[in-house]
Formats: sequence, C-alpha cells, structure tokens
Amino acid sequence: MHRALVLGAGLLLGACGSSHDGGSKGGNGDGGTADDGGSSLDAEPAADGGASEATAPEGGETGDSGSAGHDSGSGGGTAGLHVVGNKLVDGGKTVRLLGVDRSGTEYACIQGNGFFDGEVDQAAVTAILSWHTNAVRVPLNEDCWLAINGAPAMYSGTAYQNAIAGWVKLLRQNGLYVIVDLHWNGGGTTMATGQQEMADADHAPAFWTGVAGTFKGDQGVIFDLYNEPHDITWACWLDGGCQDSGWNVAGMQQLVNAVRATGATNVLMAGGLAWASDLTQWLANKPSDPLGNLAASVHTYNFSGCNASSCWTSSLQSVAAQVPLITGEMGENDCAHGYIDSYMAWADAQGVSYLGWAWNADFACTSGPGLITDYTGTPTAFGIGLQSHLAIVGP
Repeated sequence: MHRALVLGAGLLLGACGSSHDGGSKGGNGDGGTADDGGSSLDAEPAADGGASEATAPEGGETGDSGSAGHDSGSGGGTAGLHVVGNKLVDGGKTVRLLGVDRSGTEYACIQGNGFFDGEVDQAAVTAILSWHTNAVRVPLNEDCWLAINGAPAMYSGTAYQNAIAGWVKLLRQNGLYVIVDLHWNGGGTTMATGQQEMADADHAPAFWTGVAGTFKGDQGVIFDLYNEPHDITWACWLDGGCQDSGWNVAGMQQLVNAVRATGATNVLMAGGLAWASDLTQWLANKPSDPLGNLAASVHTYNFSGCNASSCWTSSLQSVAAQVPLITGEMGENDCAHGYIDSYMAWADAQGVSYLGWAWNADFACTSGPGLITDYTGTPTAFGIGLQSHLAIVGP
C-alpha cells in the first residue's frame, strides 16, 4: 500500500507499505501454540532454503492446484489458474480474483513481533470467506525470507518460510486463491524495513527463486513480482540497470526470468509505475514471459494517481482489453466507500479483479485503510462497501 496516511489521520506524502508499528500479536494456528506473536502453522524444516511442505491445519477442501503445461499462444496451459487472452481461467471457467489484502507478514518479522499481525487460524479464514471472497493477497519481506541483513533469526529463514507456507496452505485448503508479493526489500546491506522504488538486483532474484520453488506445485498461488514501483523510468522498470539509494535495481524481466528458471508456471503479476497506479506504458514495456502467463497489476486509492473514471477509461481499460488486470490493492482514507463503489462498478463492467486493503483489525478506517474492526469480519464504515458489493457479485 502507498503509505500516504499518518496513523490516526491526515495525509503524508512519502513512503509506501504498511509500516505498522508493533501491531498486534499473531494468532495461533489450528491446535497449536503461538510464540511471541508467531503462528504455530507447522511445517517440517526445509533442506534447500525454500519452505518445506507445511503441515496444514484442518478445515476446508483443498483447492484445485493442478499442474500446468503451457501453450505460448494462449497462456500457461489448461490445468489450474492460467491466462487466456485477457482472462484468468481455471478448470475451463473464467475467474475474477475478488478478495482482500492480509497485511502483517511484510513487517511483523522484521520488527521482531512474530510472523503475523492478528489472527490467522481457521476461524479467521472462515470470516474472510463470509465476505464472499475467493482471493487473499499475502505481502512478504525479502530479508525475512532470505534471513539476511539482520532479520531477527527467530522470525526469518526457514522459520519465516514455513510460517508463510503454512498460512498459504490453510488459505488454499479453504479454496482461496493466494497472491504472494514482494512488498518490503532493500539492496546491499539495507534492512527491509519498508517499500523501495523497485526490486533490488542484490537479493530479489534469489527471493523469487526461493518463493517460486516453494509454491510452484500449486497453480492457485499467484506471484506479484513487486508491490509498488515508483520514481523510476519504464526502461528501468522493465530491464533494471538504474540505481536506487546506491544499489542496482532488478527489472521486471529479471524477476520473470528468475521465476521461470525454477520451472514454476504460476500466473505472474507486474504492477505499473507511480505506486502501481500508472499503466500508461505497461503494454509497450510488457515483460516477455515464455508461458504467456502474465497479468497487469494496478493499485487504486482515492489519494493515489489515476483515481478518476476518466483515467480508468483512458489508461486502464486498454490494458484490461489485452491482459488480465488485477487490482492488487484498492481503498480510501475517508471512512466511507464512495470511491471503491465507483471503482468496483467500473471494474465489474471490464472484468477486472480487485482486492481491498486491508483485512487488519488494528488499522481502522483512517490509518490503513482497514476493512474490519475484529477478526470475525465486522466491517468498518469503509469495509462495509466491499462486503456489501461482494455479497452481490462475489463467488
């Protein structure tokens, strides 16, 4: 998320990401005991730096993960979620991703507060499902995944990987598609304590090698390559080569290549410039994916760029006509839902996917924005707009 909000009230032009300070402790996994805010979603230790197969908490049916072959003409195969033209398709059916962002996994670990911010058990997932969702986006921290740059040992490396794998598996058991994204990162020895201008060449390819290796067996997991690129050129966005704070940027093409080198055929998402609100040159700079399994990502808020219907029509609509368009984040900071109501109506007409930021009970309307007041799913004055709309159009 574009952190254009001061916790409490008002606008702050500046950094992105949810730098929630401290947050609440993470909840217990099914039947387990949480330690210092971490979930007890159990998993056997991994031997190769990627997360192992997690021991999933009980509850729900396993989603159709499939195994994708590929057809470079129409997308990444016919089994599991894949791209066909400008649609996402699974089992022969067109899919729109309609859901929520579940923040916390990008910041709790690096702040030494566990793996999660809030509840992540079966009851919490059931509450998410009660809003007629079919997708959850899970932000990740580069240093915690790779156990580098001073990330707390208790909450990084294998421990972090297994916690994420367990959480993703629980969501998937309940039939939810899951988007994992590179949210917080830093080049060189810079600790990943926030959103940067773009992915770093030092660590991001290794991050995606590990994440893709972990989840490549499940086509219901989508890889969002970088949260919110900003303040770089389109040339750098695509091919890297520029510098950010003294370290080299990894372009979207390098990240696509890193994922595909693992054999992963999962759908990929690439967000545009200006905190993922600008897609004006996205088609002209579209990364090359040998599987054709690539979607565009946009983020939209009442305080972001491209926040009017005229821009959606002039800028986003042409992209949505050629590739799947996924609104990885949407929201507003006024404790109302007029903005997202308007955007969702437009997106429904275009077949565009959208997820609301964020399913975090401690964000509140004006400091997140936050969709809920508790993990049973009680909506805020903002969240009720998404809840009510998904009750009509959701799966």
